[in-house]
Amino acid sequence: MGPDGGVVVGGVIGVLVYGALAVVALRLVLSYKSAAHAVRRAWRWADEWAQAYQYYEVPRLVAAAGDGGGAENPLFRKAAAYVASLPSLEDADAACVLSSAAKSNDFALQLGPGHTARDAFLGARLAWTNAGDGRGLVLRVRRHDRTRVLRPYLQHVESVADEMEARRRELRLYANANAGAGGGDCAPRWTSAPFTHPATLDTVAMDPDLKARVRADLESFLKGRAYYHRLGRVWRRSYLLYGAPGTGKSTFAAAMARFLGYDVYDIDLSRGGCDDLRALLLSTTPRSLILVEDLDRYLRGSGDGETAAARTARVLSFMDGLSSCCGEERVMVFTMSGGGKDGVDPAVLRPGRLDVHIHFTMCDFEGFKALASNYLGLKDHKLYPQVEEGFHAGARLSPAELGEIMLANRGSPSRALRTVISALQHVAPSPSSAQPQRTSTAARPPRLTSRWSGHLDVASAAASDEASAAEQSPRSGGGGGFAKDTPIREIKKLYGMIKYRSRKDAGVVPVDDSAASLNGRGSDVCSEKDR
Repeated sequence: MGPDGGVVVGGVIGVLVYGALAVVALRLVLSYKSAAHAVRRAWRWADEWAQAYQYYEVPRLVAAAGDGGGAENPLFRKAAAYVASLPSLEDADAACVLSSAAKSNDFALQLGPGHTARDAFLGARLAWTNAGDGRGLVLRVRRHDRTRVLRPYLQHVESVADEMEARRRELRLYANANAGAGGGDCAPRWTSAPFTHPATLDTVAMDPDLKARVRADLESFLKGRAYYHRLGRVWRRSYLLYGAPGTGKSTFAAAMARFLGYDVYDIDLSRGGCDDLRALLLSTTPRSLILVEDLDRYLRGSGDGETAAARTARVLSFMDGLSSCCGEERVMVFTMSGGGKDGVDPAVLRPGRLDVHIHFTMCDFEGFKALASNYLGLKDHKLYPQVEEGFHAGARLSPAELGEIMLANRGSPSRALRTVISALQHVAPSPSSAQPQRTSTAARPPRLTSRWSGHLDVASAAASDEASAAEQSPRSGGGGGFAKDTPIREIKKLYGMIKYRSRKDAGVVPVDDSAASLNGRGSDVCSEKDR
């Protein structure tokens, strides 16, 4: 081969070498994540090789006396559930994918045999390894960390696993039934059904600030076991939801139960089972929400011969007697629909019996917009100015009324809004009745009420001081309310009312009577299905 041939061959070989290097470089650039992962694994291996570790085996089965087999180790079940929730499990070299038999499209990961998932706790690095062959799990802890973190870490694992199990289990609704037939059995009987109410704290129409305060209070209660025990108090919290029928009290109670993950005991006080409310309370379980509706109606007494004073005494014992201390982690929710708190014995309303008071008001324009967003998917509409005029004129509708109108006309948002306008026309006050109201309102400081459905009042001495300060100042932002400048608000209200009435008399406001008839009950009827 001549000199020219050798040059050609060398050139071809050079091109191939450069091409191979370019492919390798491109591969490294495209898979830099894989390369970084390999580097991290190498560093982790070197670090683990240089450390001294202590290993703790968590067997799947524990030997039982006189039995060749064994019972399942409760710690293994909780540790397996905890490891399955670790984010690092997705980075493990191998994992098993499982599906739920109870729910469709519900998948979970499980650590593969012989592979490891890592965790961190109190600054210490730990690792769980599947021993394989169904033997159990192995926990690895650095030797110098074992005395500091081992016990707190295992307590953390059990706590997280218990919380996960409570969240996954099916919630149930219990209702008290009459005592045994013939009167021989005085023990309360409960009937139950799955609790499937879809309401959540995210979907209820309420002022965001008020909702955030209630959520924070519930979260604080869930984490307060040690705090309540240190104070020597029963781990229990009680709420009073009061307001006109149809303002969403029952729905909010259901949302509270779903947020807490608690079963619901719906107690009908008129059916107390052998007339012993304490027996009802003793038959409930921890981690439950006890719901008592229409408390004010029950306290007023009825035609069964029992006086209001006797009923009040029974309710007081039910709220905070010794029997109420048997069992922990309970939330008690009471509702009042008639005259609200007026006429109720102050002993019933005091802190310790009713800790947090939440006032549910009729909807105004802000509440209407929240409901329209939930029911109709509307953020704005050309008819919103006319709806706003109706609310500024002083008209108010309950969330149940507005929800029913929007539900019946969900196929046509415009028709739904016209029906709302028609309903506002029927409940709007006349101009002659507004002037005295304006004068009397300007003569005294305004009451702080929320613009949306809800007003939070924590029943404590501090809350009472804030309320008295609010009564002395016409501009105050405390107590969960939304105060405004009273003269400006009243002037706007009067102007909007006059303008609204003039538009109505002139026939400008469009009303779809056929759409109103679709509501099935007219505009004057206040729905009471969600008191």
